[in-house]
Amino acid sequence: NTMVDQLSAFADEVTRVAREVGTEGNLGGQAQVRGVSGVWKDLTDNVNFMALNLTSQVRNIAQVTTAVANGDLSKKITVDARGEILELKDTVNTMVEQLRAFADEVTRVAREVGTDGRLGGRAQVLGVSGVWRDLTDNVNYMADNLTSQVRNIAQVATAVAQGDLSRKIDVDARGEILELKTTINTMVDTLSSFSSEVTRVAREVGSEGQLGGQARVEGVYGTWKRLTTNVNELASNLTTQVRAIAEVASAVAQGDMSRSITVETQGEVAELKDNINLMVANLRETTRAKDWLESNLARLAALMQGHRDLMEVADLILRELTPLVNAQYGAFYLADPDEDSAGPRTTVPIKGLAFIAGYGAAQDATVETGGLPVHGLVAQAAREKKRILVEGAPPDYIKINSGLGEAAPTTIVIIPILFEDKLLGVIELASFSRFSDVHLAFFDQFVNTIGVAINTIIANSRTESLLGESQRLAMQLQERSDELQKQQGELQRSNAELEEKAALLATSSQYKSEFLANMSHELRTPLNSLLILARLLSDNPDGRLSDQEVQFATTIHRSGSDLLQLINDILDLSKIEAGRMDVRPKRLPLIKLLDYVHATFRPLTLDRGLAFEVAVGEDVPREMYSDEQRLQQILRNLLSNAIKFTANGKVELRVERVEDAEHRYVRDTDDVIAFTVSDTGIGIAPEKLPVIFEAFQQADGTTNRKYGGTGLGLSISREIAGLLGGRIVAESEPGKGSTFTLYVPVVSPGHTAPAPLPENRADLPLPLQPNTGSFPVAHDTDDAWPSPTKLEAWTTGRPGRILAGRRVLIVDDDIRNVFALTHVLGRVGMNVLYAENGREGIETLERSPDVELVLMDIMMPEMDGYETISAIRRTPRWTGLPIVALTAKAMPGDREKSIARGANDYVPKPVDIDGLLTVVCELLDPEGTEEEA
Repeated sequence: NTMVDQLSAFADEVTRVAREVGTEGNLGGQAQVRGVSGVWKDLTDNVNFMALNLTSQVRNIAQVTTAVANGDLSKKITVDARGEILELKDTVNTMVEQLRAFADEVTRVAREVGTDGRLGGRAQVLGVSGVWRDLTDNVNYMADNLTSQVRNIAQVATAVAQGDLSRKIDVDARGEILELKTTINTMVDTLSSFSSEVTRVAREVGSEGQLGGQARVEGVYGTWKRLTTNVNELASNLTTQVRAIAEVASAVAQGDMSRSITVETQGEVAELKDNINLMVANLRETTRAKDWLESNLARLAALMQGHRDLMEVADLILRELTPLVNAQYGAFYLADPDEDSAGPRTTVPIKGLAFIAGYGAAQDATVETGGLPVHGLVAQAAREKKRILVEGAPPDYIKINSGLGEAAPTTIVIIPILFEDKLLGVIELASFSRFSDVHLAFFDQFVNTIGVAINTIIANSRTESLLGESQRLAMQLQERSDELQKQQGELQRSNAELEEKAALLATSSQYKSEFLANMSHELRTPLNSLLILARLLSDNPDGRLSDQEVQFATTIHRSGSDLLQLINDILDLSKIEAGRMDVRPKRLPLIKLLDYVHATFRPLTLDRGLAFEVAVGEDVPREMYSDEQRLQQILRNLLSNAIKFTANGKVELRVERVEDAEHRYVRDTDDVIAFTVSDTGIGIAPEKLPVIFEAFQQADGTTNRKYGGTGLGLSISREIAGLLGGRIVAESEPGKGSTFTLYVPVVSPGHTAPAPLPENRADLPLPLQPNTGSFPVAHDTDDAWPSPTKLEAWTTGRPGRILAGRRVLIVDDDIRNVFALTHVLGRVGMNVLYAENGREGIETLERSPDVELVLMDIMMPEMDGYETISAIRRTPRWTGLPIVALTAKAMPGDREKSIARGANDYVPKPVDIDGLLTVVCELLDPEGTEEEA
């Protein structure tokens, strides 16, 4: 039993150890059987030894395989083994060595190909087969594919980098490498297209000169899109810049110097642009200077032709030359050759230089040089026969003076006049500014022209002198009958010359009259619409304009009226010179004249802060028989001057009957009125008083004068006063004021006054207080003086009844005048038709039999106003139709010609609105006008 128990325990332990080690894999198990000995003890120990050996071997194998599984190929099986375990140990160790060799080769190939970039590497693992052989082949295949693909990509990239866009990637590829291949090939195609387009644009723009080319590359984005855009911008900018330069160059080549390059540029193109613009500006300035020089040379040469008097020519030269070159002083010295000299003509000595003409220089201020040797630069220029230019002249060299002061010039030029190297004279000019190079070149060329002209005059004078001497000697040898016949012939020739000159004078007068008529028409025509529309705006009937805008319109109307007055002054001066100024006396209530004075000048004095006084003597007649328009013109000129030259104080008008002692100013009449205009202004120097009544003369005529004006007003006023049988007398003291007195007869000379009106002095303003000598001021009240008429006044009362609903025809070719007159007449309630010429006017009358008045312009195309008026009057049904001639031709005889053709009245342009409406009312309601009168 003990044995059975021990065997059973032994069997259980061995079974357990076998199960744990062999089946369950729990290595390290040991059989523990107690109480055994002998064979059973040996068996137990052998079983335990076997289990221990298996444990150590399996665990060593497990460690190595675990290390291999973990990628550690440095471990090997080192436990002692025998038999199959030894074979297993050798197999595992061989496998580890092969794996380590395979890993080393794969790592080497991966490092060379993937890291070091050494393409072409291959894994070489000896003694492998099966899967390891396949793995080695696959790695080598992968390395070969990568090598061929990367090398192909590198070749294409190198070709692109070297500018060769003909290469592409042609190696087989798949996956992402295929995508890379496609991307690179697409990039090469894009670069090739971009290169071709850029090359084409560069060739067209840069080589062939075909501007405007643009690169078109389809399907590009990003940088390539920006590059394409930049190339196109470059081509566009070059096109714009080159075309702008070409346009300016073409314009310059065709003589147009007004163009310049305005396109925006930068860098060297900007410098080129600036240089070309500077070149054009220089060419323009050179051309302008050349044109100025040539035109003035031709003009002055033409002016000198036909003159035979040296003094006249010298004066003409200085009058034209001095202001032309911006000089302020000029002197002309004529050389006096020694006629007794026997030397050649080019060496004739000079006896002296005589001053014969000056500009800005008085005769007594010049010096006459003696014979050679003479002193001074004039004589030096005469000896050297060369121009002398002095810049920075000393202050005491010479003085250029005017009425206000004097100053020294800074530049002097002395020019000898030569003809075939013979000195004929010297011109000296002085200026406050430097003479330009163009001026100096002009001097050098002009003296040759002057030399020819003066030499011609001298030669003609000598020829005429010799001819006269010869004729005188011949005449002494002739018989008295021949002498009488010659004298008769001379008389006939003189008469013929006088007749010819008279004809030329008549022609010249006709041309002058035609010129003035045309000038008057061309100036008055636009003024007509300007004044009418300005008047409409200043009336502001709807109240839409602000006070400032009304003031603007008033200023425009006032300025236009001033311009009209200037035109009238020029025409009046022309009439006076031609002796065609006529006087139309009529009954003139004095209150009407004074109303005009107050209405015209009261606002002006208020604006300037001046007191304006009007006073009438007790014994002044209630009315005059004189020309109302001319009296208004004289008083307007005198009062305008008084207000203009008075900064503070007062302006005064006194109307008095002249005492017998003052009749020395007006003869052949016992009834004289004095209109005295006095002011507290700047006054006039005594030596200037005689000058101010000359045409175009003023007390201050300098360029820096304070007061404007033409200098015609007083001259015209004096002449008109003479036509009225009167005279203007002036008194003045500088700094205290001036007094101008108009003496005019109550009845115009050569006329008989009509029966006087009933004596009623209630309507005369502010009579002169007896024994006081003072003149009360006309206070600015509503009932003291009438206010200026507005258009509203013509829409009420009698004018409103006459004008409302009446139909008027305007015949005028100037739509501006039609526009202005239509608005004026429409404002007062009239219905307006218009026609552009006489023919259309007659057609309009035939279509509109209800027309009650015609406003007829004179100068029109196709059929003028005179012809139209005559045609209307030839038609029986229109013989009584009122016609008013409206014309901008305000020349003598125009009014009479219009009336003779059949016009009822004559109104000059620019039209005075109140005057025109007055005439219209008189023509539309003559009976009411007579009753009112």
